[in-house]
Amino acid sequence: MKSEVKEKMRGGNGSTELVHLVDCANEKNIRMLAEITLKPGCSIGGHSHDNETEYFLILSGEGTVNDNGTEKPVKAGEAVVTGNGASHSLRNNGSVPLVLHAVIVTY
Repeated sequence: MKSEVKEKMRGGNGSTELVHLVDCANEKNIRMLAEITLKPGCSIGGHSHDNETEYFLILSGEGTVNDNGTEKPVKAGEAVVTGNGASHSLRNNGSVPLVLHAVIVTY
């Protein structure tokens, strides 16, 4: 599994830690399958998903998602689905790491 740290991912704050659970280079309709960790105060900046859908499956921690212009709290056990040109961002405003699985499925 490939690990990487992205600084200010998509214009967000701080560092985003990614562990790619599958090498999706040869997968037909999956662009990403990764575990993402956001430390407190870190975020993934706003971005849209055209011709694909991204699923955030929150494993632990809590934060706030901007779901196509509407801010909503998220916590362990919840999912966020963004696709068809919609946009989202995610920030950890809690006191512990926010850990999630992110899956991007292309059309």
